Amino acid sequence: MKRMDLKSPEIKNDLAVRLRRIEGQVRGVQRMLDEDRECPDVLQQLAAIRSAVHQTSLVLARAYAARCLQEPTRGDPEAMLDKLIATLGKLE
Repeated sequence: MKRMDLKSPEIKNDLAVRLRRIEGQVRGVQRMLDEDRECPDVLQQLAAIRSAVHQTSLVLARAYAARCLQEPTRGDPEAMLDKLIATLGKLE
């Protein structure tokens, strides 16, 4: 698997593309509400947005975890592991 660095142009581009897509989805939901679309249609789009945000979070979390694991000597390894676990716990 390819190494992903938080500072790499590849990860930044991937996140930017995902966030622009999410932004478009949110604007679409706003239009749906303005047009008085049916609730199930709006809810389906909101579920898609939630999924897209979650997937974007996973991309960023993977890059962060990879960096933490590649630099275990920076400071206290136990503290770094605790911080990593706490950060990943926020994805739930």
